Amino acid sequence: MLAFPDSNETRVSPHRLTAHTDLAHQLAHVPLFKGVEPERLRRIIALARLRHIRSGEFFFNEGDAVSEFFVLTSGRVKLTQVTPAGHQVVFGLIGPGEAFGGVGAFGDPNYPVSAETVDASAAMTWTSVTMQHVFETHTDVALNALRFVGDRLCDLQHRYREVMTERVERRVARALLRLVRDAGRRVDVGIEIDFPISRQDIAEMTGTTLYTVSRLMSSWEDRGILNGGRQRIVLMQAHQLVAIAEDLSTSQRQSTG
Repeated sequence: MLAFPDSNETRVSPHRLTAHTDLAHQLAHVPLFKGVEPERLRRIIALARLRHIRSGEFFFNEGDAVSEFFVLTSGRVKLTQVTPAGHQVVFGLIGPGEAFGGVGAFGDPNYPVSAETVDASAAMTWTSVTMQHVFETHTDVALNALRFVGDRLCDLQHRYREVMTERVERRVARALLRLVRDAGRRVDVGIEIDFPISRQDIAEMTGTTLYTVSRLMSSWEDRGILNGGRQRIVLMQAHQLVAIAEDLSTSQRQSTG
């Protein structure tokens, strides 16, 4: 039997999941397990460990040997990569129910990014060997995994195209809209990005500078489009940000209001 020496990991048994209905329900809606029969899912979950990580720590670092596949069950995780020049690039923000660290299941030897917790987090983990076996024996999970990889590839292609061809104003607007889509919650004055996010993070996500992001967001604050604080952003006029992201004319922007 494989050993898991870390004290912050616990075996997840079917009986334990019975007592944690929310967790079981959450995993059933993870894209990787979409459509998987409950009994099959129960057997797959029984092979997992539940790992807890404190805020600011790492599930893994860029370049580490691949050992596990993860599905986040609580908290938030930031995926980053450091360029040869020493600049950090934010590739994505992971929320509960999302999978990450999947390269090992496809045979890659090292993690291409780091996975840092933004706040205290927990994740279901399977060893890479275990997940490879799951793919080999569960066709529905393997097909879901292919869709998952295809979606990630399309997203990266779209972002690469944005960086290469679009004005920085549009890139920043699109990044904020993606954050709203992935982690937005309704508040009295608009939609809050329910995720600690700094202007530096947004600059790294969009391939620009902190100065440029600060200038744009300050301008949007003056126009009442959004309200920002320390690692807090509330979108107050979503239609205006959509107009910027889609590069609509001034008359079109007014008509969308």
